[in-house]
Amino acid sequence: MPEANDILTLDDIKLLVDTFYNKVQKDALLAPVFNERIQDRWPEHLEKMYKFWQTVLLEEYTYFGRPFPPHAQLPVDHTHFAEWLQLFNQTIDELFTGDKATEAKWRAAKMAEMFQIKIAHFRGNQHNII
Repeated sequence: MPEANDILTLDDIKLLVDTFYNKVQKDALLAPVFNERIQDRWPEHLEKMYKFWQTVLLEEYTYFGRPFPPHAQLPVDHTHFAEWLQLFNQTIDELFTGDKATEAKWRAAKMAEMFQIKIAHFRGNQHNII
């Protein structure tokens, strides 16, 4: 295996995203959720994820979406987020080392935490939506 480098280019982002989502698609807990939602649109999803992480980690502003709304009504709980984060961190550790790799893991953990809080809030307030 080649020596791991930091996440510095769009090619690095693509390697991270492709490797990570390959694991997600095979994961017993996560695959059903992702495959049900994404179906045959994996190329589009991966392209969106390239742009998202390129924006977040490389500060090359190519993603202009809102990441939370597509996740708001997914049938997920803490175990899904824990598995997602474990696979993400495992992928980073296998492929990269350095400040951006560390930042990627930190940002993923913060996103997982924020999404869980927002999903819980969303579910708790659904009866108040007019």
